[in-house]
Amino acid sequence: MRIAIYGRDFNDTVLPYVQEVFNHLASHNVQPVLYSKFKTSLHGKINLPKNTVIFHNHVELKERADVLISLGGDGTLLDTVSLIRNSGIPVIGINFGRLGFLASINKNEIESALMAVINGEYSLDCRSLLVLESDNKLFGEENFALNDITIHRRDNSAMMIIHAKMNDEYINSYWADGLIIATPTGSTAYSLSCGGPIIYPDSRNFVVTPIAPHNLNVRPVVLPDDRKLSFEVEAREAKFLVSCDSRTVTVERSVKITIKKADFGLNLIRLNNETYLNTLRNKLLWGIDTRNY
Repeated sequence: MRIAIYGRDFNDTVLPYVQEVFNHLASHNVQPVLYSKFKTSLHGKINLPKNTVIFHNHVELKERADVLISLGGDGTLLDTVSLIRNSGIPVIGINFGRLGFLASINKNEIESALMAVINGEYSLDCRSLLVLESDNKLFGEENFALNDITIHRRDNSAMMIIHAKMNDEYINSYWADGLIIATPTGSTAYSLSCGGPIIYPDSRNFVVTPIAPHNLNVRPVVLPDDRKLSFEVEAREAKFLVSCDSRTVTVERSVKITIKKADFGLNLIRLNNETYLNTLRNKLLWGIDTRNY
């Protein structure tokens, strides 16, 4: 088995856990396939197994790895989508961050999680993605998002009017600071903080959530994911922002944006002792009587 490792720069306090990952892989004769930029950040801090292989991009990852491990928080795991793309390579996240909806493996559970992956004791949770289309090819080949695609105003600009359609049928004009189009995976991210609903991962829906809407009767709307959404922006400012997960570009006001479900998904590894509802309970503290704390 060849296991790819992806991560960002870390606080030195988590380096012992990073070393633990490589030690366990070496002890089970698993070849690590390390992302080149991550290797640079670890130089002089971690002892790598001698058989470690390096990959630089999504093409090399597809050729060299069977599974990818993300070391960090949810944002780090979101970064891996640009490398995995449509390869189908399963990904699991070891959480060095805070909340950890996607990177759900606690850093104290590294050994048991790695053993489960090596022994194939897991299931695949296929998560849908969004893809953004526009005349000027925003985001190039990385025009997809696992969590959400967001249209929003720049920091110093006034409120926007976003005209939305579904399959060319008019939905609404949103007077707001922006609009979030989220997958079920992204329903527990930015959309949730703006009052959007939690959507079960295999529900086959999108949610459109306004950001600080001026019209108080406007609420998030859940739509089938086999429809195409299109958006045009009306605003005082000549430019606005569009984000695909953590990637953001500045866009001319005249640009029309179309969003639909991508024709590929992300295979998220779920260990046999994990369920989505269990993750929700643990992360959102459901079922806990806080009066006892």
